[in-house]
Amino acid sequence: MTIGFPSRVALSTCALTVAGVLALSPTAAAAAGGAEPTPGGPRAAQPSLLQAYGTQVRLRGGAPRLPAVSALSWLVADADTGEVLAAHDAHRKLPPASTLKTLFALTVLPALPAGLEHRVSEEELAGIGPGSSRVGVAEGHTYTVADLWRGVFLNSGNDAVHVLAALNGGWSATAARMQAKARALGALDTHVVSPDGYDTPGQVSSAYDLAVFGREGLRDPDFAQYCRTAEASFPGGGGWTYGIRNTNRLLTGADGVEAYPGLIGIKNGYTSQAGNTLVAAARRGARTLVVTVMNPQAGGGHAVYEEARALLDWGFGAAGRVDPVGSLDAAAHGAPPPPHGPHASPVAATVSAPAPASQGGFGWTDAAAIASAAAAGAATVALSLRAKKRAAARG
Repeated sequence: MTIGFPSRVALSTCALTVAGVLALSPTAAAAAGGAEPTPGGPRAAQPSLLQAYGTQVRLRGGAPRLPAVSALSWLVADADTGEVLAAHDAHRKLPPASTLKTLFALTVLPALPAGLEHRVSEEELAGIGPGSSRVGVAEGHTYTVADLWRGVFLNSGNDAVHVLAALNGGWSATAARMQAKARALGALDTHVVSPDGYDTPGQVSSAYDLAVFGREGLRDPDFAQYCRTAEASFPGGGGWTYGIRNTNRLLTGADGVEAYPGLIGIKNGYTSQAGNTLVAAARRGARTLVVTVMNPQAGGGHAVYEEARALLDWGFGAAGRVDPVGSLDAAAHGAPPPPHGPHASPVAATVSAPAPASQGGFGWTDAAAIASAAAAGAATVALSLRAKKRAAARG
């Protein structure tokens, strides 16, 4: 049996194909839609670039240039909208150090009333890694849950984390709940082994995931209050207290680091394997930005703060002058990212707006490909018509 196409259908198909090519060409698009959008005007949604290696940014006209950043991975995003303004190897899996305590707090804070009093046992302080930061939790002393959280956020106390984890059902159960919380938030790069962020084989997170945790934490009034507290008193037993100070120097301005105006937390960290890590947020006017900086490769121990400062300055200056390269709302918007090994080599590949065809934009290369496909389709239809005429002639 021979299958043919009525001539009217074939002609309509050809016409639609040609019309589609013309409509997609840059000249036709400009004619149909008027002038190009202004540099600061609205633009169509573009595909996420966060799963690519290297530096990703979509600059509009007049946007400031990105600062030089030596960190292995970093990200700057709008905390309100979730739009990522720029990033470098956002999904690269790296040891998080104490910035993982942001996920610990997101998981455990809702489960324990702040005013609950607890007498610490010897078992609860067992297993704290050598060299861990401590706030001074002592066996046999009684603390409120709020005291312990101040020890976590200000002094990054692993002793306080161990006690809170014990109250939450134990070390392993807390790690499992943290893992589930990360997945629920769309943070798919994170693997939790030690809830306090202590260097442990297999424990990783990413600049993207840590920004997700920091942004989510700011939505919790208790988390937000703890993470922006610069100084507090901690119980020493016997009714006396001693002062503790937040180790986030970008918040306090300690050790020669100038405090950042408008900073509202969130959490810093350091281990020998992770290097210096930081999740920070700042507010200027009606805009709040969140940045993550993981393991700067130059500039010494304070570089994590200075690189975060530079990214915050850039982010506030770039407001309205860049198109987002992705979103922190991964749970609602995206497929899982490809695996990024902890030793993946960064590739410098800055992307500017308008995006090239390889990044989802449309150019003459695409138009040529579509035109070729259309020509091939027209030839196929013509051959079908010719075969139909021959079959009719044969009778």
